[in-house]
Amino acid sequence: MTAFFDAPTNTVSYVVRDPASNACAVIDPVMDIDYAAGRIAYHSADAIIAHIRDEGLELQWLIETHVHADHLSGAPYIKQKLGGRMGIGEKITAVQETFGKVFNEGTEFQRDGSQFDRLFADGDSYMIGTMKAQVLSTPGHTPACMTHVIGDAAFVGDTLFMPDGGSARADFPGGDARALYRSIRRILALPPQMRLFICHDYGPNGRDIKWETTVGEERAHNIHVRDGVSEAEFVAMREARDSTLAMPRLIIPSLQVNMKAGELPSPDATGKRFLKVPLDTL
Repeated sequence: MTAFFDAPTNTVSYVVRDPASNACAVIDPVMDIDYAAGRIAYHSADAIIAHIRDEGLELQWLIETHVHADHLSGAPYIKQKLGGRMGIGEKITAVQETFGKVFNEGTEFQRDGSQFDRLFADGDSYMIGTMKAQVLSTPGHTPACMTHVIGDAAFVGDTLFMPDGGSARADFPGGDARALYRSIRRILALPPQMRLFICHDYGPNGRDIKWETTVGEERAHNIHVRDGVSEAEFVAMREARDSTLAMPRLIIPSLQVNMKAGELPSPDATGKRFLKVPLDTL
């Protein structure tokens, strides 16, 4: 497994390879955007592509742990270059229904998840070469959040952070603090030695950026959901904390693009593409 940290969005993407073959999967890749200038770039995705080519790997899967609100997906760009299938949780349809209305997408926007190659249900599995990956539904941050368990590692998306980072917010449309607590406890029911790989880290209190922890470490030390924290305590903390948080800087472009499997808006008659900014909605 190789991690790639995108500093502008504090996002960690992963290339997971099958030790018995040259097959691999990419989890949560990033597309770069200069939002103020309206410019797209692919530096983060190109680094992943270069690694896969240098290692002689075959890309089989591009996995989104959920519809991200803080970065744009680089999956379509990587798929165009290397192939592979795009997968996300089946509750993407609920996200598409909610934000299709927010962004006034109209009837031409299909809200059935058909933009993706595979919609995962709880308990589904898929193969990366000879290596089996298991999918757990872990909603709360968003309805479509999934945890992917691959060997002795689980990729948890935004559901959990490092122990000193706590947990994801649950105040986006479709989020639910109570569901988030139950999802986290489901993850923490995995074996204590299970390695957990997170999607974001912000270096609390000035520490170095980290992205790997374990179930045991989270159960003992997570500041929000360590063992002994009740559901009621967590929900009260999460809802109070979320009420103080600003919206992510890239939420407007991220949701519009990511709910469509990372595809950018179609160009108009002049060849220009535009994003929408809904007012007084989010």
